[in-house]
Amino acid sequence: MRAGLALAFSIAAIAAPARHEQRADEARFIEHVKFLASAELKGRAAGTPGLEQAAAYIASQFKRAGLEPGAGEGSYLQPFTVTTGARMGPNNRLAVQAGGHSGGSEYDLKLGEDYVPVNFSSAGSVSGPLVFAGYGASAGQFGYDDYTHLDVKDKIVLVLRYEPPQFSESDGKAQHYTHHSHLISKAINARNRGAKAVLLVNGTLSDKDEDVLLKFGGIAGPGDAGILMGHLKNAVAEKWFAEAGKSLKDIQAAINKGPEPQSFTFPKSMTVSLDVDVERRHATVHNVAGYLPGKTDEYIVIGAHYDHLGLGDQNSLAPSKIGKVHHGADDNASGTAGLMELARLFSGQRQTLRRGILFLAFAGEEIGLLGSSHWANHPTHPIEQAAAMLNMDMVGRIKKDKVYVGGIGTGSTFEALISKVNGKHGFQLDRSKSGYSSSDHTSFVAKNIPVLFFFSGLHSDYHKPSDTWDKITGESAARLVDMVAEIAGELQAADERPTFAKVAPPAHGGKPSGGGGGYGPWFGSVPDFGEVETGVKFADVSPESPAAKAGLRADDILIQFGDKPIENLYDFTYALRDSKVGDVVEVRVLRGGETINAKVTLEQRR
Repeated sequence: MRAGLALAFSIAAIAAPARHEQRADEARFIEHVKFLASAELKGRAAGTPGLEQAAAYIASQFKRAGLEPGAGEGSYLQPFTVTTGARMGPNNRLAVQAGGHSGGSEYDLKLGEDYVPVNFSSAGSVSGPLVFAGYGASAGQFGYDDYTHLDVKDKIVLVLRYEPPQFSESDGKAQHYTHHSHLISKAINARNRGAKAVLLVNGTLSDKDEDVLLKFGGIAGPGDAGILMGHLKNAVAEKWFAEAGKSLKDIQAAINKGPEPQSFTFPKSMTVSLDVDVERRHATVHNVAGYLPGKTDEYIVIGAHYDHLGLGDQNSLAPSKIGKVHHGADDNASGTAGLMELARLFSGQRQTLRRGILFLAFAGEEIGLLGSSHWANHPTHPIEQAAAMLNMDMVGRIKKDKVYVGGIGTGSTFEALISKVNGKHGFQLDRSKSGYSSSDHTSFVAKNIPVLFFFSGLHSDYHKPSDTWDKITGESAARLVDMVAEIAGELQAADERPTFAKVAPPAHGGKPSGGGGGYGPWFGSVPDFGEVETGVKFADVSPESPAAKAGLRADDILIQFGDKPIENLYDFTYALRDSKVGDVVEVRVLRGGETINAKVTLEQRR
């Protein structure tokens, strides 16, 4: 912690006032945001020193406020392990054995010049014959399939990036591609057909574009796509096409003209050997927990995530500025600042609390709600005693007093409570009954805990380096913290805890994330973002959804969807996108030690 940014707060005991007499301090709030969003913390990415500095800072503020260590074993820190990315190992190789027109040759391609592995490639070695599968797309909605009459089992598949022009639309400013253009879609399609590896090539470029290899680590995808993947230069592919007596440019032009695919098998004399050495990076990160005990064993959770994008990654919305500090002042230094202010405010009420209050700062939110999921599955206090969870994610840039409040339908007392408290504060509330969105309260809904989610809205600096502390609206943010304090105060003092109710998630809404969603027909499961070895674990199943009607439950692990194996969330998303409303899909899930088969009738997304 830099001395110039450290907060010299007094830790003298505060005389216990009547509830809600204290108010959030705007200056303190801003100073917290300044520290967390400072250049020195370099964007607080998982696995970086900046994130650990932030954790130590939050823990010191909890201790300063007199909170008990809330993570167990006398600590404020709850450790867990995350996958933070991948790096190339020393043993990558792509070799070609060719014959035919060139008279026969064997050569290695140059790593970083001729080709590069894709960061979510599997690691391993494969060798086999080469086939060309157009854009690698199977698009029933367009009556198009590059794999028609093409056997790719145990072969290496070469595919073009992007998609046939008839798939996408232009609004005059930009081209809008379908999911068939996504690299992970191409990988899953080839893998499901038995291919050993996928090699990508850019293909025809405009006069303004260069034939540039993908930046390793710059493409969003799963930790492991389940198939080897690489990207190579056009010049390499053109040489291979010449071996087959064909032209890459002419073949691509024929595909684009349509309607028939132009897939083919390269001469038997051509084989490709691919070695991919990808090392997954893991890191230990920490949730930060501080506890104020009450007179009963029940407690309220107040949470916020404190991690951000570091120097930018595939979730950056300023890709040209990846490598610069993504400060994350609003997302989510603001919510974390509010959390520390609430800890300070409630510390003066420790003698009067009926229910305890657990303050939780989560790591790993930006890479999949991992911190909240870890705490919910490894709670440091009995989770059945949690009466409610309040989550603040991006609360620092309130405009015209507009605030989004989600989860109002999840607690029996929330609607009346929000109306009562907001009558004093006068925010223009955008209310949602659902407790699901891409933020940490979703992990608590899955455990049948009522939640409220506070969010001040998106802006043009979201997930960009320009999300800086000077744009925070301190006065209105502090006023929202006061409102959250009053709601928490009412919940901790109430005679009865709110009764939980399940509310189906909306098709869209809440704070967005890089995970996507809302594609294809409705299935009705809510993914658990904690890592499982294979498959997709359900944190919950929406009431009256197709999954619920088929008897699927929370904690089931989906491993098969129709004829498609499901290894990760990307596989599941791809399978749904490839389905239609009304399809009856046979699925297979793991439930405890059993394998359960069920038929799910897909419905229109709500």
